Amino acid sequence: MPSAMPTALLRLRLSQADAHYGGNLVDGARVLALFGDVATELLIRLDGDEGLFRAYSQVEFLAPVFAGDYLEVGGEIVRIGNTSREMRFEARKVVRPRPELSDSAAEVLAEPVVVCRAVGTCVVPKDKQRLAAPSGPP
Repeated sequence: MPSAMPTALLRLRLSQADAHYGGNLVDGARVLALFGDVATELLIRLDGDEGLFRAYSQVEFLAPVFAGDYLEVGGEIVRIGNTSREMRFEARKVVRPRPELSDSAAEVLAEPVVVCRAVGTCVVPKDKQRLAAPSGPP
């Protein structure tokens, strides 16, 4: 039976320091940086090495992200090549601030809002792959 492919999930609150535009809007590049953190964890779990992010083949920004939002950022490896690892990522907003109610009000969203999806490829050189990769297709 093939081993399960690694998955990873981060949960974090975006702060005022993450706001890049007027109205506390967070730059989409911040979400891509979080995808990079997820990719690093996936590579460490699979290969025992951080590897390098090579490219995104697809990125979709689907909803705005603001300072104070809580995100769940997840990813999974969907294909393993000789040195390449293709990954799928998704970021979901799960909590949002409610400043119109008070400075500290927030709410858990009944349904998470998908704010970004992406597909990317990372590379781990053969000599850096310390762990045995799962056999067979993911």
